[in-house]
Amino acid sequence: MRFGPAVRRKAYALGAAIIFVAAALCCVNSARAAQTTASPSAAQSSPQPTKKAKSSAHKKSRKTAASRKRGQQKIDAQRALQIQQALIREHYMTGTPSGAWDTTTQSAMQKYQADNGWQSKTTPDARALIKLGLGPDQQHLLNPESAMTAQPLPPNHPTSSPTADPPANQPQK
Repeated sequence: MRFGPAVRRKAYALGAAIIFVAAALCCVNSARAAQTTASPSAAQSSPQPTKKAKSSAHKKSRKTAASRKRGQQKIDAQRALQIQQALIREHYMTGTPSGAWDTTTQSAMQKYQADNGWQSKTTPDARALIKLGLGPDQQHLLNPESAMTAQPLPPNHPTSSPTADPPANQPQK
């Protein structure tokens, strides 16, 4: 007699469940046997639940995500001075740079970013710093002018056209 695949699956599941229960009972029985052979007085006395108190050294601190601050919290004075000098050079600020990131500097940077069509909520924006000439330091690069950080050439630039050099496999006329 042949059984269908559904009946076979149910039989396999039932067999697996029986084996699992049998293995669990064996583990419980062997644990009880080990306990009675280890301390005979423990088997005679009534079992009492034991609780171990955790010491304060083992407790983990649980800080909420709101209390954990990430990223740069404030701009240091040297960087603020550089940004203020660049904003004064671009006529978005007047006066002398103070080196403090104050509301005047913040509003000037917001105006600069908005005038360039960028978001103005988070200041300073990386694009704004790069355009002000305060981008990442590129002195460590071997060829900074040809690195991927350089601006792409405009399409009408003579070296950007594909017909500037004849193909290598065709003879020149």
